Amino acid sequence: MHPLTGRLAIPADIPAIRTLMARSIAQLQQGFLSPLEIAASRAVMGLDTQLIEDRTYFIVESGETIAGCGGWSARATLYGGDHSAALRDPKPLDPAQDAARIRAMFTDPDFARRGIGRLILSLCEGAARQAGFARAEMMATLAGEPLYRACGYAEIERVTAPPMGGIAVPLVRMGKPLF
Repeated sequence: MHPLTGRLAIPADIPAIRTLMARSIAQLQQGFLSPLEIAASRAVMGLDTQLIEDRTYFIVESGETIAGCGGWSARATLYGGDHSAALRDPKPLDPAQDAARIRAMFTDPDFARRGIGRLILSLCEGAARQAGFARAEMMATLAGEPLYRACGYAEIERVTAPPMGGIAVPLVRMGKPLF
């Protein structure tokens, strides 16, 4: 295996990121969600390209291969991609009062359980701290919840995403102090 390197995502990475996300949702949600919930989750999971424009979205590579991706945001949107406009709120957050948002964390199934998620979280938390945020929040999938707990995040509340085709997807809002 090549050494892991992290960098900010650029627009040219978008097709590869979308492919990785689709594979991650399809494979890594198994055992946590039913097949119908996995299908419904695609309506609320995905890439918010505003994160790339804001230069707050990272990819981790192993050689030339994207092994994972994830970002943080100083905007109010907690979760959702370009295709879920109803969930998006571009309002800027105030670092003195608000929590930074950890967003769109995905690992390629071929790289699962190799520290990719921890590396991405570290990059995101460091950047959010540098921007003055003292706390981070996220909307976690059930598959991601164990990693986030191991990294110091605590449950704020359990919710369900707005039902798609009558199927609600369980999610966990989590938070962590950054200082």
